[in-house]
Amino acid sequence: MNEPVTVRTLLGDYPVTQPLKRGEVKSPSVSLDFADVKTVSTAFKRVVRDLEFDCAELAIVTFLMAKAHGKPLVLLPAVVLARFQHSHIVYNAERGLLAPADLAGRRVGTRSYTVTTSTWLRGILANDYGVNLERVKWVTFEEAHVAEFTDPPWVERAPEGKELVAMLLAGEIDAAILPAVPTDPRLKPLIHNPAMAAETWSRKYRALQINHMVVVKESLSKSHPDAVREIYRLLAQSKKAAKLPREGELDTNPFGLEANRRNLEVAIDYVHQQRMIPRRFKVDELFDDVTRKLG
Repeated sequence: MNEPVTVRTLLGDYPVTQPLKRGEVKSPSVSLDFADVKTVSTAFKRVVRDLEFDCAELAIVTFLMAKAHGKPLVLLPAVVLARFQHSHIVYNAERGLLAPADLAGRRVGTRSYTVTTSTWLRGILANDYGVNLERVKWVTFEEAHVAEFTDPPWVERAPEGKELVAMLLAGEIDAAILPAVPTDPRLKPLIHNPAMAAETWSRKYRALQINHMVVVKESLSKSHPDAVREIYRLLAQSKKAAKLPREGELDTNPFGLEANRRNLEVAIDYVHQQRMIPRRFKVDELFDDVTRKLG
């Protein structure tokens, strides 16, 4: 019997991945060597700059930008994290009311311009609320994961040592895009009734807002296609073992190319509209002959 293929892997802890990471789902032909990384997004630079992992969770915006710059990565049709982003842009209500229509000339903070949540929200603001994104000053704290990308002129870097929420509370920025919905009662959603707005968006675009999917190195797919198929099977089996989606709930971990086609089309549109990639990729371009047939 052949030794299993060892695959250096970056994968976060989510309900959909927990059975796999706990060893409840196993394979005789593939051994996933999980990197010890507490917050996976902190390692995304290592995925696209150093090509350190054979298989990795990756933000969809980072993947699209990486593809635009020729990084040898291939998408698997497996979503490990998705959500509607409408509630993640907030303002300090103690300083008065603020709505999307008020953003021209205002300062909005976000960890990095190319963060996937921020990209989704800018697309929402532009397409559904008529916001001219170039008339907003976007205040960031980090560079893009993809080294080749340069922030546009309407982006400025926050002073060293500053913190996003502290700047918002101090009035140094007018709104902020946060990774988690805040519990501070002073911070209110910029988009009125974000849950209803998300439902409206979902009906209008017939899509889910993907955050993170899974990628593999092109070299792994070429040299060990069966291992790539087995990785996908393990991920799908992990989802099944986690009993997802729960009865009556939206499936926020869609698997398979056709289940994700529309989600990816909208993501591509938003990233291209914001000039973060030079052209609109076709969804099928994101996969290779192995991964395109999965699901």
